[in-house]
Amino acid sequence: MTDTSSTPPADLVELFASAEVPARLAHQVAACLGPGAARELRDNPWRLLTVPGVRPEQADFFARRLLGGEAAPHDPRRVGALAVHLLLRAAGDGHTVTSAKSLLSALEAYDPGDAVEAVRAAIGAGEIVAVMDEASETELLGLASLAAAEETVAEGLARLTAMADPLPPVDGVPAEVFEHGVSVLTGPPEAVEEVVRALAGRPGVVVTAATDRAAKDVGGAAGSRGGVHRLLEPGPDGYARGVEHPIEADIVVVAEANTLDVERAAALVDACMDGTHLVLTADPAAPSSLAAGRVLGDAIACGVLPVVALPAEPGGAIGRVAAAAREGGLVPVDPADREVVIVPAGEAREAAHRTVQLVTDSIPRALGIPAEDVLVVTPARRGEAGADALNQALKARLNPGPGPYDAGDRVVAVTDLPLAAAGEFGSVVAAKPDEDAAEVAFPGGTASVPGTSLRHGWAVTVHRAQGARWPAVVAVLPGEAAGALTRPVVVGAFSRARRHLSVVHAAGPELARAVREREEPARRTRLADLLRENLADV
Repeated sequence: MTDTSSTPPADLVELFASAEVPARLAHQVAACLGPGAARELRDNPWRLLTVPGVRPEQADFFARRLLGGEAAPHDPRRVGALAVHLLLRAAGDGHTVTSAKSLLSALEAYDPGDAVEAVRAAIGAGEIVAVMDEASETELLGLASLAAAEETVAEGLARLTAMADPLPPVDGVPAEVFEHGVSVLTGPPEAVEEVVRALAGRPGVVVTAATDRAAKDVGGAAGSRGGVHRLLEPGPDGYARGVEHPIEADIVVVAEANTLDVERAAALVDACMDGTHLVLTADPAAPSSLAAGRVLGDAIACGVLPVVALPAEPGGAIGRVAAAAREGGLVPVDPADREVVIVPAGEAREAAHRTVQLVTDSIPRALGIPAEDVLVVTPARRGEAGADALNQALKARLNPGPGPYDAGDRVVAVTDLPLAAAGEFGSVVAAKPDEDAAEVAFPGGTASVPGTSLRHGWAVTVHRAQGARWPAVVAVLPGEAAGALTRPVVVGAFSRARRHLSVVHAAGPELARAVREREEPARRTRLADLLRENLADV
């Protein structure tokens, strides 16, 4: 199957040409606003701010091109769009709500005029919702889509809890899975995978994960029906699976559920039919989802869902260093044991050089693990040892070409596609430079994908890497990214490896400090409270 949806609507391309907006942005705008994007932008040019990466000054330029002198800074359309933009930025940091006081304060930087009235108008239009946090007596504002998603998850988990009947037990699987409609299994990847594989392939059991690759990896070909995105059957009008067309399963197991953002979780929960047992499994010490929400953390924190901590003994050097990081420490490794190798580096440029050596030479030669089975993870995209620079250096060695994408390049989707979720790895089978696109083979099929939906995938951020494990991993920890190092980031980096882990260590004492002291930044969400409310009488 080949997807050809990479061509944006002609009226949108024409609109951008008339406004001198780069045509490449049309792909992203069409993905965000849908087929009626051009009409919507003519009505409100500042809706361009809903597109990731667009800055307020760019939206103002676009508005002036369309409206001329009528593009005023106090235009309620502008201020409302700025409010949505700021909430989208907060969502990018994982938050589903923010305080009204914080939002109004942030709006003041953009000369909004009467910001309160503009926000009220956005609330009236249904784009923003206002709720009261009773505990702190604070008014909270959030995107309506995220508020609805959190409510859907809470109501859906309450429904599954109330409707599930007990199921026959399976050896090696905690009893809570069969006794409760919703359960959470926590532990390191090795322990979780052992339980998941005990269930995979059994009649009535569906195993899913963040991506198709991850689902097949943990559930096997027989037990998996793909990642959550494809399990829900994406189409032009959203997911086909839902209340009217549910997933037919006795048990749905989600591997590495820490990757579930609240909107994906809402779609999955909605698609679980009455009587289904939903099992969320994950390492609670790993990073939360890239997108908004804290589904796993809130499911654990609410205190009203059964949570089972799986017993596990670290089975090798990788398991030991990851286990130590979970507890806030670092352990020495035996240089003679090639399962984990520490590669010191003085600064970011040296770290990048050593990383390329490891991927292209040392690991394939010494361990027999080919470069295509090696993933590089690093805390950030930017910088000399960030994912972008590392990909550039690795492409030059592994698959040089005129680019930006050439046949044979490893890529990763950064937006959801009909055949692949964001985070799915694929291989370019044909370049389409004239279309700013590439033909990419994903586990679910081949698709023509706009370049804006792809990045090279030899190196990715630790957050992007969550959900799948690789035979060999090179974890690059440069000093320039020390501020991004947290305990979950380090655990997430170390735990991606199955057979071999190389740690390119250029962070000095900041690594130990991060593991010892730095938790993941807190996320403002409502789901834990909503779960307590909805499950109070179940």
